[in-house]
Amino acid sequence: MQPSEEGSSDNKKSKKNFTIMANENFELFDDRVLVKPNAAEEKTAGGIIIPDTAKEKPQKGTVVAVGKGKYAEQTGTLIPVQIKTGDTVMYGKYGGTEITIDGTDYLIMRASDILMKVK
Repeated sequence: MQPSEEGSSDNKKSKKNFTIMANENFELFDDRVLVKPNAAEEKTAGGIIIPDTAKEKPQKGTVVAVGKGKYAEQTGTLIPVQIKTGDTVMYGKYGGTEITIDGTDYLIMRASDILMKVK
């Protein structure tokens, strides 16, 4: 895994983008969830086309992988994650860490950062 800095230091907050190659095996720890964000909206409900510079980050995505769960501090028992692979979820606008796997963007976040499951 190789971190790379994006953005400039000119009044912009720099973010870290991690790139993982397909031949690297990975395992999510604790209650971490790997989410593929849905594409940003292209048009408004009224039919107005949104330019790339005005598009908002999507807050909805599909769960790709889930960690085993988190151990309770006092009892040491495993608390499994309630989210399953394939679920569509809503999360906070700035939640998670952005990573790239084979050119596809994903977010890694804790299960507690997921606000709700969409049915």
